[in-house]
Amino acid sequence: MSIRTPAEILVYAGNAGFAKTRRKIPSTLIFGFFAGVFVAFAAQGSTMAAHNLLADPGAVGLGRVLTGMVFAIGLMMVILTGADMFTGSTVIITSVLDRRVTVRQMLWNWLLVYICNLAGGLLIAWMMNMSGLFAASGGLLGGMTIKIAFHTAFILGVMCNWLVCVAILASYSSPEGAAKILAIFFIITLFATSGFEHSVANMYYIPAGILAGQNPEWVSMSQVSAEQLAGLNWVNFAVKNLIPVTLGNIIGGAGMVWALFWLALRKTN
Repeated sequence: MSIRTPAEILVYAGNAGFAKTRRKIPSTLIFGFFAGVFVAFAAQGSTMAAHNLLADPGAVGLGRVLTGMVFAIGLMMVILTGADMFTGSTVIITSVLDRRVTVRQMLWNWLLVYICNLAGGLLIAWMMNMSGLFAASGGLLGGMTIKIAFHTAFILGVMCNWLVCVAILASYSSPEGAAKILAIFFIITLFATSGFEHSVANMYYIPAGILAGQNPEWVSMSQVSAEQLAGLNWVNFAVKNLIPVTLGNIIGGAGMVWALFWLALRKTN
């Protein structure tokens, strides 16, 4: 199995970031939508797999591990298909630092990908709500979906994308699919188990919680107060979670991983 050196990984990352900004707009929109859908599928699957454990105070840790293991499938699908996930697109900063891409081009790519990630996440949240699957386990899945929608934001966003981008960086170390999957699996399991905040995942988790919160039976299973439930709305989703988590993800990915990795290795390239 061939393994790239750190210097070779940096070159690969720079090329990957450059290629993202050179995609035609329709391709960027489609690949952004794919990534939103993939992450949302992984998010709902992880909740389905672990909702009984997460509802048991004595098994929450085990539930988080199981959640992380299933959630890792989302990034595997993104990386192996070449889809564009906003948090992963922070890799473009390496191309900016190499002066191959302008800041404007990077921000334009981020905006398009972000919007399409959101569209994919919202679609799966709506489909899950319409499917009736939230009624699983006597409505416990719907209740847990509501409960998961309550998050703190900025710092958890930084730590999240720090690990997500390390997982992507590690996946760049080999051209072989099996190696990429292993690199992703353990690191993403760590991130999800830790309870850190991923903006693209929250594009599913919180809208799904808002939609599930319209069902009184699932609300009763969530064990959240009426006051808490009143705060679970679209405005708070954007202002109190999505924006601060997104900013944290940018700092964690572009700043703490890709920019520092570039600074450490730039003189050897």
